[in-house]
Amino acid sequence: MERLEKNLEEKYLDLREVIRADKSALVAFSGGADSALLAYAAKEALGYDNVLCVTACFASFPAREFLGAAGFCEEYGIRHRAAEFDELGIEGFSENPPNRCYLCKSGLLSMLVRISKEAGLEAVFEGSNADDEGDYRPGMQAVIELGVKSPLREAGLTKKDIREVSRWLGLNTWDRQPFACLASRFAYGEEITEEKLEMVDKAERFLLERGFGSVRVRIHGQSHFAARIEASPGGIERLAAEPLRSEAAAYFKGLGFTWVSLDLAGYRMGSMNEALGEGKP
Repeated sequence: MERLEKNLEEKYLDLREVIRADKSALVAFSGGADSALLAYAAKEALGYDNVLCVTACFASFPAREFLGAAGFCEEYGIRHRAAEFDELGIEGFSENPPNRCYLCKSGLLSMLVRISKEAGLEAVFEGSNADDEGDYRPGMQAVIELGVKSPLREAGLTKKDIREVSRWLGLNTWDRQPFACLASRFAYGEEITEEKLEMVDKAERFLLERGFGSVRVRIHGQSHFAARIEASPGGIERLAAEPLRSEAAAYFKGLGFTWVSLDLAGYRMGSMNEALGEGKP
């Protein structure tokens, strides 16, 4: 194991100390790079019996992501369980207001707090990091309200730090592409339904299976739907060339999209927040 920069080693040790402030914890576990490092550090700091990772199963979270989360816990010997969650049943969620993430996060974390109490665990951890303070993240309000802890953020770990520490530890998630729930593919104010979530999931899976890494399929429209594909510069070039251009267009239309377009600005996280303008609620 190569040696980390002193600053990163200190941050990782700080992370374990932050975690040790509690004797046991439930980790809200998506299986991404952030929550994976948090889960691994929690097991190291508190021990196997005192850490439980819980992955919520819901319409906005594809089955492929759940399988990855379960596989990580099995590989690294971390207790794990699934929990059914119905975000579409939350009042107001399907209407997709700008605070949609708050509505979902509040419901999800409330469920996890309840599970942690039933399991006799002292705290609930979630995986936001120091970089998350800059973007529009209404879900953080729910984290604060429910007393959920964010050890990665408390330890000052950025996304770059998390990837470097994870690589040093040998975690297979160190270079995993970021994933946000499928509801983030919808323009604010446009209805979220299970059918449309499935369309987006299948469309993205089509691209992922063809080697696209950083990619999003945004959905627009109320009765006739447009797919707006965000990809890396190289991905845009690939998608614009035959035969993939025609294959993708035909497949997307078969899913129910009337129009299929490439966003020339490319992939960027939180692009739907651009419509909120400067005055973010």
